[in-house]
Order: sequence, then C-alpha cells, then structure tokens
Amino acid sequence: MANDRLPISAVKAAFSDVTNLQDELFTQYAQDPRAGVQTILKQAQKRVAKLVADQAAFNQRFYYEKQARDQGRPIVAGMDEVGRGPLAGPVVACAVILPADFDLVAVNDSKQLTDRLRERLYPEILNQATAVSIGIASAEEIDQLNIYQATRVAMLSAVEGLTVTPDQLLIDAMDIDSSIPQLKLIKGDAKSNSIAAASIVAKVFRDHLMASFDVLYPGYAFAHNAGYGTKAHLAGLAKLGPSPIHRKTFEPVSSFLRS
Repeated sequence: MANDRLPISAVKAAFSDVTNLQDELFTQYAQDPRAGVQTILKQAQKRVAKLVADQAAFNQRFYYEKQARDQGRPIVAGMDEVGRGPLAGPVVACAVILPADFDLVAVNDSKQLTDRLRERLYPEILNQATAVSIGIASAEEIDQLNIYQATRVAMLSAVEGLTVTPDQLLIDAMDIDSSIPQLKLIKGDAKSNSIAAASIVAKVFRDHLMASFDVLYPGYAFAHNAGYGTKAHLAGLAKLGPSPIHRKTFEPVSSFLRS
C-alpha cells in the first residue's frame, strides 16, 4: 500500500493544515492499517469538528448585528462594562464597532476566556475594529451616583467618544440615556460578537489600569485582585485604611472609614 511508505510524521504534517471535514486526506487515509495514522486521523477529525463548531457559533453571534443591518442600521456598536463589584477602582465601559468582515473567531464572553487569550485578543480587536471607545466612572463618581447610575454614565461616555456615530447600540443588560436605538441583551456578551469584543477590551483595559494603581497605592494587591475583596486586599485595608481609589460607600470599606 502506497500510504505505508509515507512516514507517519509526514502524514501528521499533512493533516496539520486541514480545516475541512470533507478534505480528501480523510478518505485517502481512512483504510491505512497503521495505528499511528488512525490516531492522527481521529485527532484531526476532532480538531476540525471543533473548528467548524466554533465558526458556526461565531457566525451565530452576529445575529443581532446582521438584524440591525438588514433593518437599515449598518453601523452597530456593542457595549459592555467591567468593575461593578470591586471595592476599589473605577467602573470601565467600552463601545466597539466591528466591521462586517471581522474574523476573530476566538472572541467570546470575556469571562469564558483565559487571561492570556484576552491579552492576545485585545490588540487584535483594536486593530480590526472600525472604532473603539472607553468610558470611565471613578470611585468618587460611584460614591456620588451609586454603581448602577455611574455605570450608565461610563457607558454614555464610551458611546460619545466613538469616532464613528453608530446607528444601533447592543448593550449587555443595560440601557443608557442616548437617542441612538438600543437593544438590551441579557448575557449579551455571549450572544453578540460586538458586545463580547467590548467586554474583552473593557476587562483588559481595567486590569492594566488596576496594575498601575497597584504601583501608586501599594499594599492592597490591586494588580492581582483588580480591586475585588480578596484576603490580601482586605488585609491591606485593615493595615492601611482606604486609598483614594476605594469606594467609600461600599462595605467593608465604609466600616474601615468609621473605625
């Protein structure tokens, strides 16, 4: 059999570039008696099947963007925020307008991605996006307005900062004071690529910001906890008291102020 004479390493290399389950290589090597070749075949089938499924899911997450375009609103901005729960630092909102040919299949709800993958996708999203804007509400604004209203302020700031005016807003579980048509999507970062891209950019931007605050205000481990109430953070609060970026109306920060 001719295939027997081709080294298994060469068969493996041939399958490494296959992205279609209908590729003739699957038929060509289906009856190869070598166990190593059959292992390569099964691994390739599994890998390609996942690629196909991931691509289909990615295409489905453009449903709301396509719907808006079909209704005559071609410029769609996805919006998300991060940082509503921490004890310190700002809430950060992001608005992202993606082009119709956006092709970063790995983009998904930022909570489902690893830190490393978010960091890799961050510059790629910025490079491919038509427009990206960040809106920030400080800890002081959060204390003055409450976290929900401060988040809405940050989101509006992000929209107004876009260099291209959108025809449609897709927002994760929120609504804002804007005349632009908006669609509120519960768990929108898992339903819309535009919102997912915004969630990734907002998350990475805020993580970098909190790492910078860790240098300015050492002792709270901001670079590791992003302002959330971890054991190390609470130990820093007990020892140092609240920093200028702590949310004074949040417990237990307010308890440390009273004491």
